[in-house]
Amino acid sequence: MLLKQSDMDIVETVGNVENIKTIMRRNKPEVIILDLGLRNRNSFNLVKLLKKNFPAVKIIIMDLVPMDTEIFEFVQAGVAGFILKDATVGEFLKTIRSVAKGIQVLPSNLTGSLFSQIVEHAVNGSKPSALMDSVRMTRRERQVIELISEGQTNKEIAQNLHLSTYTVKSHVHNILEKLALRTRVQIAKYLHDSRKKDSASEEISLLE
Repeated sequence: MLLKQSDMDIVETVGNVENIKTIMRRNKPEVIILDLGLRNRNSFNLVKLLKKNFPAVKIIIMDLVPMDTEIFEFVQAGVAGFILKDATVGEFLKTIRSVAKGIQVLPSNLTGSLFSQIVEHAVNGSKPSALMDSVRMTRRERQVIELISEGQTNKEIAQNLHLSTYTVKSHVHNILEKLALRTRVQIAKYLHDSRKKDSASEEISLLE
């Protein structure tokens, strides 16, 4: 597909990244498409390695469904674009061309929700824990998040907040949209991770 594009040239396809520095120096690519396959810490470390040694290269993450603060870390590490596995050919090519021009790209289903805040925090060097506060949540949505983290069902939340179950479902849907998450479990984990990071930063401040 890429070879058919007049404005693109594949200089090399790499399956083993042990000699990535040598390969990069030999081919001098402008854009790298990194297929994560299974998400793991090695992929994140590879991005950091590439950006440290080749700061001008633009990196696109492929086959990643961004969740929690992982996307924050990848953007902060220097990733310029994201392509989901269900992207169309047109979206795939457009992402590559946009990133090559210096434009940051995220799949359309996440644009306008969390990404603008993520980029802002990454550029300004803010802590990942600040992401939760940056997303505009209503007071009721924050209450629902707290109760979800306690393991309560929609019916239980409705009883506690004196709302209808339908209203609670609507709040949960809005929360998932705003945080670019997919399940209630991820909402609970998001809040847990945010609090853990806040706690860790407080401990570090005391030690300093």
